[in-house]
Amino acid sequence: MKKTIAIIGAGPGLGLSLAKKFGSNDFNVALVSRNENTLIPMVEELTALNINTKYYVADVRDLEKLGSTMEEIEKEFGQIDVVEFSPYAGPQVFRHALTMKIEDVKDQYETQVLPAIKLVQKVLPSMQKNKSGAILFNTGISALYPISSLGNTGIACSGLRNYAQNLHNLLKEEGIYVGLQAISALIKKGTEADPDLIAESWYELYSKQDKFEKVFPELKI
Repeated sequence: MKKTIAIIGAGPGLGLSLAKKFGSNDFNVALVSRNENTLIPMVEELTALNINTKYYVADVRDLEKLGSTMEEIEKEFGQIDVVEFSPYAGPQVFRHALTMKIEDVKDQYETQVLPAIKLVQKVLPSMQKNKSGAILFNTGISALYPISSLGNTGIACSGLRNYAQNLHNLLKEEGIYVGLQAISALIKKGTEADPDLIAESWYELYSKQDKFEKVFPELKI
């Protein structure tokens, strides 16, 4: 039976590249995003590549909708074997550490940390029952290294990393892999942070499951 990956925060960049990579390796693909106009052409492109896919419209900040969407995906495909979490609003939400407001931090927590917890609560029981599965968190480099211009999102990214590492340590003995990849450059076609290259890196990390996290592209410090 085919495995299924659910990509949360799927867009035409990294989300599509991940869908192609996992889909070409015999995965069903469930795409979740708040923008239906973005999802429709993605499904059309993947279908043309003979990748079985379906899209679901949900804003990750709506926790109840996110939860019901995960239930819908499980009913549609039988089970979720891999979930990848990478919601990204763009640089317009970034705030400097000295000028950010409470609301700026709250917004990032509601976009990154709380949905991640809700997501895990939904997919983990079946993974524990099956003693298999993978939860993949995609985040920014400010999760590891403080960057003053990313003050608000850095707090959320580092919080997400802390949560993910706790999950990794707790679940690895149950046959469930939890990994995190921190992207250290602007995701853009034709660069060292090309979404296809990141998707390749993710699939390698998922396949080997030999470490918790990876920085991509690798930083030369």
